[in-house]
Amino acid sequence: MERKKIRKSDLGLWLDRIAEEYELIGPTEEEGVIGFEPVDTSAALKLDYTNSLIPPKSLFFPPAESLFSFRKRGREIELEETKPMERDRVVFGIRNCDVSSLSLLDAVFGEDLEDAYYLERRARTALIALACPTPPRSSCFCTTFDIDPLSPEGSDILLTDVGDVYLVDVTTERGEGLVALSGDLFSPLSADEAQELQPPPVQMRKLDVSELRERIEALWEDEYWEKLSLPCLGCGICTYVCPTCHCFDMVDVGSTSDGARYRCWDSCMYSDFALMASGENPRATKAERVRNRYFHKFSTFPSRYGTGYACVGCARCLVHCPAGTEITQVIEDILAKEEVSE
Repeated sequence: MERKKIRKSDLGLWLDRIAEEYELIGPTEEEGVIGFEPVDTSAALKLDYTNSLIPPKSLFFPPAESLFSFRKRGREIELEETKPMERDRVVFGIRNCDVSSLSLLDAVFGEDLEDAYYLERRARTALIALACPTPPRSSCFCTTFDIDPLSPEGSDILLTDVGDVYLVDVTTERGEGLVALSGDLFSPLSADEAQELQPPPVQMRKLDVSELRERIEALWEDEYWEKLSLPCLGCGICTYVCPTCHCFDMVDVGSTSDGARYRCWDSCMYSDFALMASGENPRATKAERVRNRYFHKFSTFPSRYGTGYACVGCARCLVHCPAGTEITQVIEDILAKEEVSE
């Protein structure tokens, strides 16, 4: 489909039309915190925003969800599966770093063992992404991992702000259907507009991580992990705000006769995360847990799933870590192997 444009003044009309047919979810602000929430009208959306505190992965892999309920009646046990969704939905305003994170989670929840809850949410959700000609934060570094803030890849529609209009790139049939809901609001670009309406080049910090996996795998026994772990609080914030972290725990709530099984986010940074029933803990020290986090992102994940690194450069962990640990500095330390070993 050819690139189109829509006037900024018409964007709300289009989104309101979408909200009549689908559950509309987008960035909202409450008490200064940005989150992705369902809205009734486009007026509730915040278009000029930095990355949300909790990534949109929560829409597909919720922080806590009921998987099924159970009832015991004599010798019989009745199970009732929880429906992941009631309506098809459209997520508006997602950034490309978060779009890319979903492709990584697709490998986790959709390959060896298919997760029906995650996959249904993915299949019934359309993504309208917002390009980032100007990174929302100076700390963003998604281009480090070959993520193009201006690319429509992974989304159904990409909107790019170029002044009074948004450029509209539609990549899927589902995206075409959303545009068709208000087709009169969209118009093709003239040849001159195609040349003139271009976003500025993206200027963003970019690290050379081509040797990162090789370098980190040589540092398993290095004292660097002990030094890095000293200020760490073990609070797990880095994993909760990360769009690619996917550890979870299961818990049954209720009684022996009635209850429900829940899945909840967990964190490899917690001291009891790897604790076994025998009392053994293969990652008993904070240094081992910190090392595990970075090894998983830059070695274990790409080795297991055959993908890129499990980081999309959104900088959430960098911004929100109470101990001030900066993942970009960690990457630079790992790449400077000789310096780390001193």
